[in-house]
Parts: sequence; C-alpha cells; structure tokens
Amino acid sequence: MKPEGRNIKLTIAYDGTDFSGWQRQANARSVQAVIEDALLKIHKEHTTLNAAGRTDAGVHAAGQTANFYSPIKRMSAQSYVPALNRILPCDARILSAEEAPENFHARFDAVLRRYRYHFICGRQALPHERRYALQLFHHPDIRLLNEYARLLHGEMDCSFFASPSDSVLQKGGSARRFIKQAYFTASADNLIFEISANAFLWKMARSIAGTLIFFETRRLSPDAFKELLFSGDHKKAGPTAPPQGLFLWNVEYKQLNTVC
Repeated sequence: MKPEGRNIKLTIAYDGTDFSGWQRQANARSVQAVIEDALLKIHKEHTTLNAAGRTDAGVHAAGQTANFYSPIKRMSAQSYVPALNRILPCDARILSAEEAPENFHARFDAVLRRYRYHFICGRQALPHERRYALQLFHHPDIRLLNEYARLLHGEMDCSFFASPSDSVLQKGGSARRFIKQAYFTASADNLIFEISANAFLWKMARSIAGTLIFFETRRLSPDAFKELLFSGDHKKAGPTAPPQGLFLWNVEYKQLNTVC
C-alpha cells in the first residue's frame, strides 16, 4: 500500500558517538528514533523514515538522506528544517528538506554513497579529535596506500571485506558492489580515506580502511595485495577500523524532478 501524503526528502547530519546507529532499536538510542519521535510531535501520529543507509553505532554522518510522507498539506517542505531542529537533540541536525516525487525512496533510488574515514597521524590526538578520527602513531606511505586503493575500482566481489555476520550474505545475497573511486589525501597530520560505491556491505567501509592501513604497515606490495583481494578470504583481511573515524559523507541520486 502506497503511503499517503507529500513525500519529503531530508538531508541529515549527526554525531554518532552516543547513538546505537541509524536504525530504531527497542532498548537503545538511535538516529531514526529521535527524528521519528520529533516528527511524532509535529504530525501527532507515527511517521516512518526511510534512510539511504543504516550506519553502525558510533559512525557519523555529514550527508545522510531519508524520506517520509507528511500528512500536513499546508506546511512547506523547507519548514521542516527549523521545526525539527527545535525538537532534536544537538547531536542530530536537519540540513535541508525538499518535496520529492511521490515514488522517491531514499534507499532504493540512491545511485552512489560516499564515505570518508579520518585518521590523525604521527602525534597524540587532541581529546576532541578522538571522537572523530583514528589515531595512528606513524605517518603512512600515502603513495603505497593509493596504489592499493586504485585496485578498488569497478564492479567487484567484495567478499574480502564482508563481515560473516552480514545479513545480506546470510540470506544468500550477492557480495558484488560497484566501487566508483577510492583514494587517500593527506594534509599535515591528517589523513582521509574516501570511498564511493553504489552500495556497501555491513562494515565494508571500515574493513577496507582498516585493511589498507594494516597492509601498509606490513609494506605489502600492490601485487600481493591484489592477490589477497581477489582471494575473497575475509580471514586474510586486516582488522576492521573502529567506527569513530567514519562519516557517511553524502548520497547521490539521479536528477529528481523536485515538486514545487
């Protein structure tokens, strides 16, 4: 049954430190729950949010997207920004709101998701930085890291980075994903790994970030990394990077015919 009301697309940012992740859970604080609870106060009825991706506990977002159906006819889409931000806690913010076509779905219509993983290198991280980056006590060889990263391109079997607990794989789903781009950039003591793909497996972005750093510390050759990559053996991957350095940076869609 198609939901009734106007379809509203939100762009959302949040500090994931004190959230159990995006998805609503029975006994934990989630981003979805606090926004749906805020919508309940505005709509006086439950409203379900559909997100582009379900970020894990501790993972942040600078450009998560979600959509919901509004039962209010006279409230402009843009008015949801101040209305929700007045209710939401300070670690979740609505950046923009627009009316989308009635069949738009934030998850199923997304064509690209972009993540960034942040590192502090070669020095002691400041207290506030530890919430948003992983500390490395050396300066990695960015040239070698990018030689690895260039191998992550095009449609490929991502089993090497797949968690055995991934629900998609447990149900017999495919581990094939299209990776558009992966690369590192560095500035002073800051290192950023950016990766964009059509979709990600559970913990895939964190597994890739941790594995690339792990192999750089072992000075593995790009050819050896390629051999391991295409083995599909997750046991040969490096440790999964912790959540605090990861940001869902933005989500891209085909051109939307925004409703005026």
